[in-house]
Amino acid sequence: MTQVAELMTRGVRALAPGDSLQFAAQAMDELNVGAVPVCDGDQLVGMVTDRDIAIRGVAQGRPVDRTPLREVMSEKVLWCFEDQAVDEAMTLMSQAQVRRLPVVDGDRRLVGMLSLGDVAVKAGSQGALDALAQISEPAEPDRSGSSAASGAAGGGSASGAPSRMP
Repeated sequence: MTQVAELMTRGVRALAPGDSLQFAAQAMDELNVGAVPVCDGDQLVGMVTDRDIAIRGVAQGRPVDRTPLREVMSEKVLWCFEDQAVDEAMTLMSQAQVRRLPVVDGDRRLVGMLSLGDVAVKAGSQGALDALAQISEPAEPDRSGSSAASGAAGGGSASGAPSRMP
């Protein structure tokens, strides 16, 4: 049974809840990642993704240089233990449709990240393929809250102007 600690990435960069959206975006750019754990000291308190910054920050008109991560981060973070079986972690990823999990030790301190890529590259498991299939569902965009901003993909016009009914 392979444990998470054998495949996870160690030395993960974390941000603080008071760091700005701009600082987080710069860190993501420099690290070439789309998600960063948010820690208060060494305790995991959230995750922030490039999508959080775009949707909960920029799209809402929040000033990126003054908005703290605590206002846009996801606080209900799914995580796994470093001594947990990789198969269990993959099941968590599949059920929650996420591609990465923060990894904590017995004291719940952040010690790494486990990504679908870690499992696929380092273990080459069928579990990674199965998880990817489940994580990638649904493949269609959610158009239930469509606005003119979504353009033709959301049912609006390709030019971005609102569609008009005759």
